[in-house]
Parts: sequence; C-alpha cells; structure tokens
Amino acid sequence: MSLTPFNVTSFDHVQIHVTPLKSSSSTHKPVVFLHALAMSAAMWKEFAAHLQIDAPMYGIDLRGHGQSERAKGPFSTEQFAKDVLSVIDHLKIDQVNLVGCSMGGTVAMAFAGHYPNRVQSLSLIDTTACYGADAKGSWEKRGQQGVTQGLTSLLGFQVERWFSTSYAEQNPSVVKFYQDIFVKNEPACYLETCRMLGQADERAHLVNYKGPCSVVVGEEDYATPVAMAEEIKSILPQATLTVLKAVRHYAPIQAPREVAACISSAMS
Repeated sequence: MSLTPFNVTSFDHVQIHVTPLKSSSSTHKPVVFLHALAMSAAMWKEFAAHLQIDAPMYGIDLRGHGQSERAKGPFSTEQFAKDVLSVIDHLKIDQVNLVGCSMGGTVAMAFAGHYPNRVQSLSLIDTTACYGADAKGSWEKRGQQGVTQGLTSLLGFQVERWFSTSYAEQNPSVVKFYQDIFVKNEPACYLETCRMLGQADERAHLVNYKGPCSVVVGEEDYATPVAMAEEIKSILPQATLTVLKAVRHYAPIQAPREVAACISSAMS
C-alpha cells in the first residue's frame, strides 16, 4: 500500500481526495476516517499513530472539503455516503472499520444505515443522528454568517466548542492548526454543508446496522452533547457509550489515547 494521496471519481463524477494514513500488509479490514465539518483528513494524521492496530488506514476529504472537489450543493448525507462507497469500491474493499467525528460521524451513520454489510465496525465520536426540530434555522444562520461575514468571524465560536479552555490555552499551535484549516474552506460549500446537517436525520436507517459500535462523547461537548450520544446508543443496543471527562467536541484531538482505545474495542 502506497502512502501517496490520490483522487477517486465519485458516483456523480465529483473528485474525492483520499489520504492513506498507514500502510499495512495485514489482512485486517482497513480503517476509514471521516472528518468534522470544515476540516479534512488532516484531522486524523496524528491520531492514526495512537491507533495501535495493524491495518491499512485512510482519511477521506468529504466533498466540498480539503482537497476534494468544491462541488455545488445542495448536499445530503446520503450523497456523502455514496462518496464514501465510491472510495471503498475503488480500493476493492468489501468491509471497513468506519470512524467518524462530528459531521463525519453523521455521514458514517448514513453509510452504515444504507450499506450495513460494508461496515465491520462503527466508531461514532462527538456526533449525532439528528440535531433536532429547530436545527434547520440555527444551521442556516451559521452558514449564512460564513458567507456574509467570512469564516474568520466564526473562529471564536468554533474554538470554544472544539476544545476545553485549559486545553486551548496550553496548546495554541494545535488550535491554530485547526483554525487554519477552517478558514480555508469555501464559504458556499460551508453553507451547503450546514444546510445538510440542519436537515440530517439518520435514525430511521441506522437501525439497519447490527455490527459492533463504539459511541464516544466529551462530557463538556455542547455541540453534540451527551444526550445525543445516548440517543445513538438507544438506536443501536449493541453499541457501547463512553463519556470522556473534561473533553469537548474534538475528542480525537484532545484525548487521542482514550478515543483510540474505544475504536480498538469496537474492532476487536
């Protein structure tokens, strides 16, 4: 397996960028990582080293993000799931261990709900199956702010949600790394992705997935709070739920060892 990034042509000809994160000659099913809103596969580069499993690992830049094509909207989670399927088919993989954080977790649930036989294990981190009845308006407002005032105007709001205050103060270079990724997004794509999340509801299809699942949430995550993780657990009775103390929305960054242990548990 080469560690050279590559593009995959998705079902509707959009170019999806894939970053191999770890090579392996093992027969273990690969791990595929899906990133948070306005992030990219770069979110997982350091984290992958904490996952002490001998398996190939890939990070996907979801459409409109990172180095994937800045496709025009509207977007849907089912469309994003088809992009993931296109990548997996391109790699000639029958099943994957699917890991998603925040938006990536919502997309992972869409994928597992529509293509349950392609998922060996599912790890859902700081995410939700549905943001609720009032989500459309709040997500529209956030997306419009990115367009009219620029993504930089959202940085204070985002950092406060991503990391605990103490972690942000002690790790300014980490905070800047993710801020830089955030502001490089195309505002129009950001708006369409916000709209997608505002209307997403994976609950009806998620019941189709019967395999192992690890649900992880930061105790202080108020972007996708503990109650949302508990709802996923109620839909997937085979899932385990882990709540990480003093951690907010980006648990894989703030608590990589703990999150890696949860993923490993789902894969074992």
